[in-house]
Amino acid sequence: MAYIKINKDRCKGCLLCLANCPKGLIVQDKELNVRGVQGVIFKDDNQECTGCSFCALVCPDVAIEVYKDE
Repeated sequence: MAYIKINKDRCKGCLLCLANCPKGLIVQDKELNVRGVQGVIFKDDNQECTGCSFCALVCPDVAIEVYKDE
């Protein structure tokens, strides 16, 4: 099982991670963060995340951490 953690307050809402998630597990948040922008949240109700790290690699603000359970 893999999952990601997004630092909501570090996110500037560029949506690069959303565009690069092959499973579409990152969605735009409806709430504003401390920067006053709509960031992103991780929605993986069916545990589909593979831990590919594409989201973390494209994040210009290093707001995403990827974890994989062995």
